[in-house]
Amino acid sequence: MKNREIERKFVVKNDDFKKESFSQTKIVQGFLSTVPERTVRIRIKGDKGFITIKGIGDKSGASRFEWEKEISVEDAKDLLKISEPGVIDKTRFNVKSGTHTFEVDEFYGENKGLTVAEIELNSEDEDFKKPSWLGKEVTGDVKYYNSMLMKNPYKNW
Repeated sequence: MKNREIERKFVVKNDDFKKESFSQTKIVQGFLSTVPERTVRIRIKGDKGFITIKGIGDKSGASRFEWEKEISVEDAKDLLKISEPGVIDKTRFNVKSGTHTFEVDEFYGENKGLTVAEIELNSEDEDFKKPSWLGKEVTGDVKYYNSMLMKNPYKNW
């Protein structure tokens, strides 16, 4: 659990990140609320369940309030049943780059063909090593938020 998250998000150009990945986890998630001021996400990540509340982002979109708590997988499955329509199905790959780790999400279903990478930073202007597979930055572009991919999937772009 933490209060402020600073993340930058990028489109991924190719599958080269898979060779560099040190772990991968299946993720299924839905949203109880997609109101921008407070999205409420339910997630099953591997063999664990989570509820996460995120506040609205700052002007750049890189920093926002985040609160997360682990819940049982059974509770997560029950909450997914009452979530808003649409489910996000993806595999998350963790890839080291310098002193940072990128979380690279490869989407399936209606978002198949989309792969995005996020990096958590200590400050918005912190330097980090950009791997060759990293494409254009989409930090703050709401159409790349999981809560929006559920409503307007990649296949519709």
